[in-house]
Amino acid sequence: MKKSILYISTAFAFTFSTFATAQIMTQPPSYNENQKDPLKIYRAEEERINNLVHTKLDLKFDYAKQHALGEAWITLKPHFYATNKLTLDAKAMLIHEVALVQGTTKKKLNFSNDDNQLYIDLDKEYKKDQEYTVYIKYTARPNEVKQQGSAAISDAKGLYFINPDGSEPNKPTQIWTQGETEASSCWFPTIDSPNQKTSQEIYLTYPDKYVSLSNGLLKSSKKNSDGTKTDYWKFDFKHAPYLFFVGIGDYAVIKDKWKNIEVDYFVEPEYKDYAKDIFGMTPDMITYFSNLLDYPYPWDKYHQMTARDYVSGAMENTGAVLFYDAVQQKPGQLIDENTAEAIIAHELFHHWFGDLVTTESWANLTVNESFANYSEYLWFEHRYGKEFADKHRFEDIRGYKMGDNFEKKLVRPHYNSREDMFDAVSYNKGGAILHMLRNFLGDEAFFKGLNHYLVSNKYKAAESVHLRLALEEVSGRDLNWFFNQWFNSNGHPKLTIAYDYNATTKKVKATVKQDPKLMFEFPIAFDVVENGIAKRHYVWVGKSVENSFEFDATKKPDVVIPNADQVLLADINDNKSIEEFIAQYNAGKGQFDTRRLAVEAFINAQATNPKALDALVHALSDSFHGIRSIAIQGLDPKSPKTMEKAKAKLLEIAAKDPKTKTQGDALELLNTADIFDQTVFTTASQSKSFRVQGAAIAGILKQNPSAIHQFNTISDDVIKSSDALVTQFLPLWIKNNQLDKAKLIGENAAFYELLKFQDPAAGKTYEEAFKWIMSNDTAEATSSITATFTRYYSYFKNENPMISNLIKQTATKGLALKVEALKKQNNKSIEKQVNALKNAIDKMK
Repeated sequence: MKKSILYISTAFAFTFSTFATAQIMTQPPSYNENQKDPLKIYRAEEERINNLVHTKLDLKFDYAKQHALGEAWITLKPHFYATNKLTLDAKAMLIHEVALVQGTTKKKLNFSNDDNQLYIDLDKEYKKDQEYTVYIKYTARPNEVKQQGSAAISDAKGLYFINPDGSEPNKPTQIWTQGETEASSCWFPTIDSPNQKTSQEIYLTYPDKYVSLSNGLLKSSKKNSDGTKTDYWKFDFKHAPYLFFVGIGDYAVIKDKWKNIEVDYFVEPEYKDYAKDIFGMTPDMITYFSNLLDYPYPWDKYHQMTARDYVSGAMENTGAVLFYDAVQQKPGQLIDENTAEAIIAHELFHHWFGDLVTTESWANLTVNESFANYSEYLWFEHRYGKEFADKHRFEDIRGYKMGDNFEKKLVRPHYNSREDMFDAVSYNKGGAILHMLRNFLGDEAFFKGLNHYLVSNKYKAAESVHLRLALEEVSGRDLNWFFNQWFNSNGHPKLTIAYDYNATTKKVKATVKQDPKLMFEFPIAFDVVENGIAKRHYVWVGKSVENSFEFDATKKPDVVIPNADQVLLADINDNKSIEEFIAQYNAGKGQFDTRRLAVEAFINAQATNPKALDALVHALSDSFHGIRSIAIQGLDPKSPKTMEKAKAKLLEIAAKDPKTKTQGDALELLNTADIFDQTVFTTASQSKSFRVQGAAIAGILKQNPSAIHQFNTISDDVIKSSDALVTQFLPLWIKNNQLDKAKLIGENAAFYELLKFQDPAAGKTYEEAFKWIMSNDTAEATSSITATFTRYYSYFKNENPMISNLIKQTATKGLALKVEALKKQNNKSIEKQVNALKNAIDKMK
């Protein structure tokens, strides 16, 4: 129908005037942070009023005050709506000047600030995409920051000065930053939200004797006349503020490369000869992940640095990853296994999942951490094979199941604190869910889908729905059923399975019952084993209490194995006999979990079932060292019958197993069982493996305690590899007041109260050790114990309040002893230890 021009233009004008401006600019009531119950708050993506464009920083450091003296030039633009206001996160900062940059001049701006934010009145109203730059001169005071850490990231003050006055002789002086979750705003003003992206450049002025690391490329380094130097780091890509990084200290820098990209390793000088043994697989990892994702490593370099007293395990700062110092290992440790390998893969994979495409809110942390967790499996599968990877996956799933995690959704906009998202659901369970998704779609569709997700969202923020849509678009399969129950709901299937064979119909019937409180639908694999040969069947379990399936079988099967590919995350009870588990073990060649479940059944029945004991001893000869270790650790060392059966094989493993880690397992069990062979233990005491040496020497001293003086020259690395050896040396160290050995004692001293319940004699020994450490000037040991208190208090506060209270009580006892030591010696070192303990206790709320 034809309408007049006047009518059309009038209608258009009316529509435009009606909807030209937003009706309400405030957030819904459910978003209100001031609600009485934090779990009622909907933790939405941070609203983008202004967007970061570029960040330039000039930083100098006051080591004595532990301050950063900073200047910031921050370029921004309104996201959509015009605005004349700017709010920046700036925690515990002194703000000296705020100005608008106009060419080469500055125009002062009015501002106010509190302990968390800086509020700026702009000179005018800026419209969408109209850029402006503000200048801020400030002092960052990280020790004044009030926000708390979590179980995963134990502190949240952003900027850390380690041994700044050099008063701890065995600890290096370092500065490093930790931005996740929202702690970068403790050392520079920014919009500290994961859905913001900015390029950066940083000038760092610091003592010339050190080296620095930051994101991007080192463009220049200039020595100054006052004994300092100024490094200029420039990063042209866009990434989230929590990924900004600065590290300064005395490091050996070991050069490596991937194609034309620098790959350097920053380690303490003591470890420079081993840096490539620790980190040297990094270029191969970059190649593997780039090929797997069909997306080449997207950044300008990849450097890795270690840190003392680090508040977490590692952090994926773009191109400048930081690790806790325990990744530094010597050949005597690396010969057993490189314990850093999984975390190196994890942080590297973040450079696609987390750094390139970033969670838009902490509620969607799964798009960062679940992928990084799963990368560990992918790398191990590639490098060591499926059994090795499956073992790692099993250990992750066990970690998820051990915690109080079953009520938590993977994507959860309701939480007490954003720090709570860093748990075994976002990590361990999330990785297991991705493994299921990969197996459901198949490798080609899964990895092409990941490529599509990365390409579509590069340099942006995303959430789980973006992942679903990318996978659906590539595969053509609807995945709402999967995401609704695994990403947007909680828990996992809890199944009871029963079997019945009908000789007339030649059918075996499997009946699957689910816990009616929380039901799922899922595909599952069954293996029907006849005459040792498995035939696999795939079926769908519907979302109902009971599902039944029939499979062909010419006779009663040797065993039926549910979840035969071990892909499904579930608890399964199917009440097999030991004979059936033996058949399962024999049919499970190449399947770690299939054999593991059988071995666990043998362990549980070893005391009452001779066939189970024989099968368990047989598993000591398994082709995979992971199964051998489970069998060793499952043997009952207090059972003479068990040890008589296993003794010969255990001594053989201790003497010549191809894996030194498994040798160490065998030696430790032999020590517990009080089985000793002079030749085996003497030879093992000369092993290249610290752990094998330590276990062997502990066994020798158990037989002949007076021989302890023969081992006075063994290295501290060997001693600390064995708790038993530390316990044997402790009385001698305390008697001789060998304070340099206090640092070897470790976490057992912090947890002596808990140890008393498990082993009263050892608990008493470590109680004496705790009192000795806290009554003397033991900076390194006290620092380690204090960090242990902080880390585990944060974890147990929610998981087990009784243990967290015990930790606080023990810390308080330690503080009282350290205060008495200060009265007697009155030196700065002990004073620092007292203050560190006080600070740790103050945070235990």
